[in-house]
Amino acid sequence: MSTPAVPSVLFVCVHNAGRSQMAAAFLARLGGPEVQVRSAGSAPAENVNPAVVAAMAEIGIDLSAETPKVLTTEAVQTSDVVITMGCGDVCPHFPGKRYLDWQLDDPAGQGLEAVRPIRDEIESRIRHLLTDLGITPRP
Repeated sequence: MSTPAVPSVLFVCVHNAGRSQMAAAFLARLGGPEVQVRSAGSAPAENVNPAVVAAMAEIGIDLSAETPKVLTTEAVQTSDVVITMGCGDVCPHFPGKRYLDWQLDDPAGQGLEAVRPIRDEIESRIRHLLTDLGITPRP
């Protein structure tokens, strides 16, 4: 009897400094070893948005050591699900991949007060995604 493959999810936004970083962190925490997680940006920033780091720290997730990564064709090809967040047509499309586009406010240039509701919306969407993938979210 073979073990089913672990699904791979790639989160893509323009700068890989906010939304995609939060989504990847939530999926890694809530999905654990049941899912493979990556994030990337079509035009990565130098650093993760400090307000995003602060908002995630409030709920016990440390993004301070994360760095934005550039989107590669290989990252898309090796993912089962590609979730875009405002990068439009920049993300390459391949047959057989599941694509979702999450319309979320961009936390770039926003303060902590504006980032919190974005963070909470991303967590909610991650919980629904895990359920769609047949994975029970970890506590």
